[in-house]
Amino acid sequence: MYDPSQLRTFLAVAQTLSFTRAARRLGLRQSTVSQHVRRLEDAAGRRLFSRDTHSVELTEDGEAMLGFARRILEVHEQASAFFTGTRLRGRLRFGASEDFVLTRLPEILEGFRHDHPEVDLELTVELSGTLHERLAAGKLDLVLAKCRPEDPRGELVWHDELVWIGAERLRLRLEPDRPVPLIVYPPPGITRALALEALERQGRPWRVVCTSGSLSGLIAAARAGLGVMAHSRGLVPPGLVPMSERAGLPELGAVDFVVVHGRRRPAAQDAADALAAAILGGGDRLHRGRG
Repeated sequence: MYDPSQLRTFLAVAQTLSFTRAARRLGLRQSTVSQHVRRLEDAAGRRLFSRDTHSVELTEDGEAMLGFARRILEVHEQASAFFTGTRLRGRLRFGASEDFVLTRLPEILEGFRHDHPEVDLELTVELSGTLHERLAAGKLDLVLAKCRPEDPRGELVWHDELVWIGAERLRLRLEPDRPVPLIVYPPPGITRALALEALERQGRPWRVVCTSGSLSGLIAAARAGLGVMAHSRGLVPPGLVPMSERAGLPELGAVDFVVVHGRRRPAAQDAADALAAAILGGGDRLHRGRG
């Protein structure tokens, strides 16, 4: 009833909320993406997206289709692997950004390990900037990380706005005429760089109150009310909230979350392709219904 290619296109649009970005990710023309979505909506007899010239949003039926699409594609790929007799093997060096520590990425990795038990998966959790450096040096085969929207690397998992976040009680104490107390990753953290650039453009004074390479460390400092941190709107940790406009903090812009392949090692290429497909297919789980 449902064409796998149309389901993959649907997932790409649902994750990016953009027909243009979905087309870029899939290597299709935008008209083809629109056609796939229209045919899937015809097959379901329901509208899956509400869209106008400015925005694309999932309808309630579209939200329901997300789960069905993932499961249908998962079973489809399992059946294909079974009947073609292909079994992936080898060592796959995968790097994931600290941003995903509190998401449902472990579920995606668990599903990958279940489907490909003979792949030796080595996981590295680091800052996005560090992961990109290690990938370029040939020390990783695949990474899931942040990058600036203008960066051409990788396949887009989703696009998100950055916001200032902190403890609820801090919203009432952050004075516009005082230096901003910053909680930041060390260099080469991408959110660190974007936060400092935004404050410099505004001419707003700041001071670093906490530096940590661990997201858990940053969250602990923020929950304690020590300061504010720049973070993806779709990944705001429990216990923290976006800062009030009264604080006068500058806009931070956006980031892209992407999967990027490293140098193609024959022993890891098929496994990297399979894990990338699993992440792209289940990317909405990384910023929807966490916990």
